[in-house]
Amino acid sequence: MKPFVLEPGMLTMGGVFYPTGHMFLMFPSRDDAAKASQALLDNGYSGESISFVTPEQIRDNIARTIGDADMQMPSAGTEADTVRMYSQLASQGHHALMVHAPKAEQSEHVMDLLQSHPISYAQKYRRLVIEDLA
Repeated sequence: MKPFVLEPGMLTMGGVFYPTGHMFLMFPSRDDAAKASQALLDNGYSGESISFVTPEQIRDNIARTIGDADMQMPSAGTEADTVRMYSQLASQGHHALMVHAPKAEQSEHVMDLLQSHPISYAQKYRRLVIEDLA
């Protein structure tokens, strides 16, 4: 598992967090996220495809990407609202895993593997669509 690093390719043209091809899975605690990560690693997922994201990183890096998103041109997108939910959960101590899963089958497999884990919020970033997973 690799540490989370916010990269320019994870942002919309307006600068809001939108890591296309990734799942962003939140868990109530650090331990819950670590156990979920281990379940993925035990089932063939590469440590390079999983990033561990702390509440501090969510607040300090991801939440800041919304900036003045509400002040920009109107958008039908929900990316800023999604980031606000991450920030709210992070303020309660939730941790996250960001999993590279560009194909639908990969996302389904991840969710199947983690069905017994306490996922508090899960989103899949597809091209032009954020899909609610849990």
